[in-house]
Amino acid sequence: MSVPSEMSNPQLFQQLALLGWLRSGSEQDKDILTALTGIQVAQELMDRLTGQREVDAFKTECIRCIADFVQSNPRATQDQINAEVKKHVLVFAARVKALDSAPLL
Repeated sequence: MSVPSEMSNPQLFQQLALLGWLRSGSEQDKDILTALTGIQVAQELMDRLTGQREVDAFKTECIRCIADFVQSNPRATQDQINAEVKKHVLVFAARVKALDSAPLL
């Protein structure tokens, strides 16, 4: 996961293309900037339409909760661990399923 103030790779590439175009004003640099911006917009739309960003966040939270349980309960039996895993996987699945009824944008 990136630091909030840090640019993502696509943002960095877009800024580099913008800088190149601003410095040169060439049609080729403008085309590169246009293509990179189009790719970034398309990726954002796909993430929003598929809910992939939220699914990834839910998955990370599920894994973190299970890891926290195991770390906090070093003497937990396998049955206790299995129950905790099942509980968090069911929460994960319910949250992902809820995305189906959420508005797209």
